[in-house]
Amino acid sequence: MKRWPTGLNPKFMSTTSVTSDRSTFTIGGDLTVNRLGYGAMRITGEGIWGYPKDPEEARRVLRRAVELGVNFIDTADSYGPEVSEELIGETLSPYKEGVVVATKGGLTRQGPNKWQPVGRPEYLTQQLELSLRRLRLERIELYQLHRIDPKVPVEESLGALKDLQNAGKIRHIGLSEVTPEEIVRAKKTVPIASVQNRYNIADRAHEKTLNYCIENNIAFIPWFPVAAGKLVQPGGPMDSAAKKHGATMSQLCIAWLLHRAPVMLPIPGTSSVAHLEENMAAAELKLSDEEWAQLESSGSTANRAGS
Repeated sequence: MKRWPTGLNPKFMSTTSVTSDRSTFTIGGDLTVNRLGYGAMRITGEGIWGYPKDPEEARRVLRRAVELGVNFIDTADSYGPEVSEELIGETLSPYKEGVVVATKGGLTRQGPNKWQPVGRPEYLTQQLELSLRRLRLERIELYQLHRIDPKVPVEESLGALKDLQNAGKIRHIGLSEVTPEEIVRAKKTVPIASVQNRYNIADRAHEKTLNYCIENNIAFIPWFPVAAGKLVQPGGPMDSAAKKHGATMSQLCIAWLLHRAPVMLPIPGTSSVAHLEENMAAAELKLSDEEWAQLESSGSTANRAGS
């Protein structure tokens, strides 16, 4: 990959889709999406609170993502709150054929960077109806329980979602920030199609959950996909690989996730069109087996060191 002055390959500045050779994953056995998606948390204000400083740029990001072939967009009712869903519905509806908008419910907001789980059945039912309205949809293709509420048995929370699924308002159900044991318990109430946990090359606290998803063909959606810490600092273990391929560190982190497992659906988020285009270019980044092995070793070392 050639290094361009802007850090972007000019081919990604056109309106041509870049997904011709991008692999896909079929969520729940019948919902096929391109594996590199877009996370819409960042099209909100500081602290994931209120509207973004430049709402029109946020709309441009959403439109550009679809132009580039993104057909899996992840959001939540708590982003804003409500703002991300509203912008998606206003900008992308009526949706291009094949575009899937996944959303989440179960986290309430008390202010910037403040979150509190609420998993009561009546609350989740209400939030699903509001999400449908904001997103301008008749059915949510993937609805995820944003957090398991420790005050509410998960069977009750998921029971409400199962009722909504039976009513045709949800297609597939997913979980977020869970362990394999919690997935097994949840599956006694309803089939689980996806898991969304924090995960990147330098933060693999949920490695066991990822492995469970691989073994059971469950979509794994890593939030915070771009690593931080010593591993990605200039002169660090990933720096030479990025320079060799004319890539940014973010692109390398995303490419590693796509290489890590076939069930992986990275959703890098941004409020900038330029940054979006850079992230999408990660799909064409190709490394040798030896280079992947070196990155894997560096990432494993960083995780053991806690960086």
